[in-house]
Amino acid sequence: MRFLLTYLLVVVMALWSPGIPLAFAEDASKLSSDALSGESAILIDATTGQVLFEKNPHEKLYPASITKIATGIYAIEKGNPDDIVTVSKKARYEEGTRVYLGEGEQIPLRKLEYGLLMHSGNDAATAIAEHMSQTTERFADELNAYLLEKVGVTETHFANAHGLHDPNHYTTASDMAKIARYAMTNPIFREIVGTNRLPWDGMEWKSELINHNKLLRDYEGATGIKNGFTDQAMHTLVGSAKRGNTEFIAVTMKAGASAYAYKDVTKMLDYGFAHFDTKQVAPNGKAYTHAAVPGNDAQITYSTMDNLYATVPKGTEPLVELTDDGHLLVQAGDLQITYPLMRHDPPQAPVNEKAMTSSQTLKKHPVVEYGLLFVWLGLNLFMISYTVLRTRRFRRVRRRDLQRRAY
Repeated sequence: MRFLLTYLLVVVMALWSPGIPLAFAEDASKLSSDALSGESAILIDATTGQVLFEKNPHEKLYPASITKIATGIYAIEKGNPDDIVTVSKKARYEEGTRVYLGEGEQIPLRKLEYGLLMHSGNDAATAIAEHMSQTTERFADELNAYLLEKVGVTETHFANAHGLHDPNHYTTASDMAKIARYAMTNPIFREIVGTNRLPWDGMEWKSELINHNKLLRDYEGATGIKNGFTDQAMHTLVGSAKRGNTEFIAVTMKAGASAYAYKDVTKMLDYGFAHFDTKQVAPNGKAYTHAAVPGNDAQITYSTMDNLYATVPKGTEPLVELTDDGHLLVQAGDLQITYPLMRHDPPQAPVNEKAMTSSQTLKKHPVVEYGLLFVWLGLNLFMISYTVLRTRRFRRVRRRDLQRRAY
């Protein structure tokens, strides 16, 4: 009986275990919304931004600490990493996860960014916000404006720098994927979120930061990014991984448990790597031409303005062609996408001055043209005057002849 109970207990624990398996055994050949625990999710190509899978991607939800992705990239791009930040009382006693900053502690902004993104320090977030914008409220306003300008988010409003619950603090999986994609183009941000361990020597806390993102240790090719949790948001996770030239970003929000969030992201990443490749379709500056007018030798040239990439089904080669309206059309499997090109009109044929006729040369000069007009008018007046005079003379002679005959 004891053996049977032990066996059942082992089976139940194996099935229920919340740990993250190194290789989830689920079939990655298919992915459906029902297979994910999160209420909202999305998978995109980090290079092209193409959406490869989505589940309620525009549902506004609470983000929890994945907010710090936005705070982190803002601090990196707008702040001076060598600035010395003085920790306020408000930052020192911020609730939730902390890196245990001391009140009055002076710490470089660069170090706070590591504490923010690796250890999810809410105190680090508040210290950054107060340093950059004087108040956390003003920081939130500036952060929202920055995200609108740089990323183009339309479904996001952040009320603080850390993601602690606020009814007016929300985003969507779609916007978070865009924010993460933008942030990962910054090498400093990428380095921080990809750091697994880092010594921490603070005024009140001396330890080693271990990145809260378990993907860095458990998923092949993981490059970042950030997890989060509050009672209202539940579990959120933005994960990224790169293999070869292909990198994906996956987002899940409002998952019921941490293990479920990691499973969601792992399933999406597995699906991406099993089905898609990122391929360059044209280098920067590549030229394409077609006739300006059918039957005419003149050609209009178009060129790419950047290196162009497309996410294509695995095993397929993209077909590339120039459209009549000057776009580059890329097709591969079900994919059909267009890229704008820069237009270069054909040069105007040079004018050969020596080949011009004398009349053409004269017409080039307004003074000559007016002179010819006056000459023409003068000739016409002369002819009219001459005709009038001749007529009068003829009448006088005729009248004289008639008078002589009368006598």
